[in-house]
Amino acid sequence: MKRQNEFAVGLSILVAIALVVAGALWLSETKLGGADLVHTARFRTVGGLGVGAPVALRGVKVGRVEAIRLADAGWVEADLRITELVEFPDKPAVVAASASLFGEWRALIVPYAAASNDPGVIAQLAEAEAVGGAQWPGVTLPDVGQLTAEASRIASDVGLITNRIGGALDSTAVSNVRQSLLELRRAADNLAQFTAAQTDNFDRVATNVTTTSDLVTTASGRLNNTLGRVDSATAHGELQDFLKNAQTTGANVSAATSDLKELSAAIRANQAGIIRVIQAMDSLMSQIQRGEGTLSLLASDSTLYRETTKTIVEMRQLMADIKENPRKYFKFSVF
Repeated sequence: MKRQNEFAVGLSILVAIALVVAGALWLSETKLGGADLVHTARFRTVGGLGVGAPVALRGVKVGRVEAIRLADAGWVEADLRITELVEFPDKPAVVAASASLFGEWRALIVPYAAASNDPGVIAQLAEAEAVGGAQWPGVTLPDVGQLTAEASRIASDVGLITNRIGGALDSTAVSNVRQSLLELRRAADNLAQFTAAQTDNFDRVATNVTTTSDLVTTASGRLNNTLGRVDSATAHGELQDFLKNAQTTGANVSAATSDLKELSAAIRANQAGIIRVIQAMDSLMSQIQRGEGTLSLLASDSTLYRETTKTIVEMRQLMADIKENPRKYFKFSVF
């Protein structure tokens, strides 16, 4: 009987020990026979994240936070024990965030590129990654309490602004605003009328501008053609030759002008003699017209013209006969 009692007591102790060990393993989330992995994440601050907090991947719990410690240069390192065989992203990052409204936190393993669209979060991850090493870059999001406090502050500011606006918009201010709106409407109507009145003028101006533009375009084309001709004319020095010729011509004109001046001076000096010559020629022409004198007879009688013509014909016949029969008119003797 005594041995049976001892056996029962020993069995109870063994069962109690087994229960304690099993409870400890269950509480520590230790899996027997599994290959746990430990990865370290680097944070500037971990917020409410503590040891034992769950580690999740795509919303599924895959491990827990095993240790948190301070590191150099103001960093905080957290060891994440992964108890599940999972496939991590190619470039993982860790986001520490609040999991509920009751202060529970967890560490989320996410792809680095899809961590967040917030510029502040992206800057923190880039800073943690720039340090280098085997640690994963980590970032901590504000918890619900911080967000609530910030929302409360914003609400207070909005309330203050609303009270100030309400104090400013009394009945007098509303009346002034209404009067200002009416004046603004009248000004807009006047502006519309003025615009309608000036539309025709603007159309005419636009037409004139278009015509002027066409004329300018035509003139530009002609100027380009002229410049092309000038360029082609001056390509081989023709313009310099032209200028030299112009200078020579100018010199010749100057010389001719001098000669003309000298001739005019000589004419003025012999003006009396020239007048007498002109008078004599006038007298001679008068006599010819009246039929007086030899010249008049020669001018009015065609006998001299016929005789002269006949003589020239005979001279031509004589010369032709001499060419054909030279021996008839000339005799040559050597000895």
